[in-house]
Amino acid sequence: MYPIWEVPHLTAGMVIGLIATFHILPSHLSTGAMWLNVWFERKAYQENRPELLDFVKRYSKLLLIFAYVFGSLSGVGIWFATTVAAPRAISGLIHNYVWGWAAEWCFFMIEVAGIYVYVYTFDKVDRKTHLNIGWVFAFASWTTMIIIVGILTFMLTPGVWPQTGKFFDGFFNQTYWPQLLMRTSAMFAIAGAWAVLVASRLKDERARASVVRTASLWGLGGLALAGVFLLWYRAVLPPPAQADLAALLRPGLKTGLIVPPALTALYFAFLGARPRAASFWPGLLAIVMIFAGIFSFERTRELIRKPYVIPGYMFSNQIIGNDLPAKGISSELPKINAEGILKFDPFVPPELREVTDANRLRAGRMIALIECSSCHSLETGGIRPLPVFIKRLGAASPDDVSTVIDSLGAMPFMPGFSGTDAEKKALAAYLASIAK
Repeated sequence: MYPIWEVPHLTAGMVIGLIATFHILPSHLSTGAMWLNVWFERKAYQENRPELLDFVKRYSKLLLIFAYVFGSLSGVGIWFATTVAAPRAISGLIHNYVWGWAAEWCFFMIEVAGIYVYVYTFDKVDRKTHLNIGWVFAFASWTTMIIIVGILTFMLTPGVWPQTGKFFDGFFNQTYWPQLLMRTSAMFAIAGAWAVLVASRLKDERARASVVRTASLWGLGGLALAGVFLLWYRAVLPPPAQADLAALLRPGLKTGLIVPPALTALYFAFLGARPRAASFWPGLLAIVMIFAGIFSFERTRELIRKPYVIPGYMFSNQIIGNDLPAKGISSELPKINAEGILKFDPFVPPELREVTDANRLRAGRMIALIECSSCHSLETGGIRPLPVFIKRLGAASPDDVSTVIDSLGAMPFMPGFSGTDAEKKALAAYLASIAK
């Protein structure tokens, strides 16, 4: 076990979610923008339209600054946040996919070098060479997505990896191809939205109209295909995730998943018909809409893998709940249930390792931090607040709360309680106290 990162009201998981959602904007711009950029550069050379090169240069600089400054910073932010919020989960992923990440970093280095070479060799190398630099960047960038999607999908659908422990059995799982194609389609929609934003600042009306019309068609096509692949993705989800998804699709989340893409599609369709109507602020609002849609999807994807952080292996509170003979890993539940979670976690203060009448509430709070705080805030008004959850179930006394704790394993999204009977009573006393 590792020290606990408590984030009052927000929860550590939500911190990761917010950083990761923002990171998708520059990362997917990186993987999609150069395809559009090279297309316009080639068009400018073939049709002798130098005014289009003004857009290509502006778009390249946006890619350089936004994707490789803000994108890189948010990427580092994800690593920092996940390392302190879910260190055991990250350790498991690194041990299993270290060579996958190593390969991704090799292509990422090609990206970083490639965007600088592409931007700073305008008018300094011949046209064919410059286009080839763009193609190398585009393929390298998309390859990073090909690799990362395998690791991302593994965290929801590890396939037969829990039985075999083999790299590719977890990598090419049942949701790999639909999610790869869905994200590839979405990257063109994101690239199209940013292209419209950049084109809205062009002074040449003919160039602006040409870029906006093409970028809108790319964006509309990307959204349409992403919707098709999303349906495929949903169809291949395992039964537990399907059940969680059905329980999750309440009006608020449905609105987040449907309305932003629909409004963005209408925006692209309008600009496809009237490209000269493009302006900066509506373009920026379209980016905000895309962010809202991404956040809803990513939040849903994270929720439907509960109660696990890696299904069939590790619970969301980072307790290993299953035997993995192929990896030589045993479940930690028997030891925790026999000796107690407070003794199992080496970072618990010595005075709290044994539950007594004097430390009961403090020990209960420590157990809540270890087993509950990755998903729930301990304060009223936070993200999925435990006091509100207890009140909603009508549990007024420690005995009532203890009954609720006994039923946790049967509730959607939640792992069962791990620990001794004395620890369960301490947790019940603490939860009853904060619910009052």
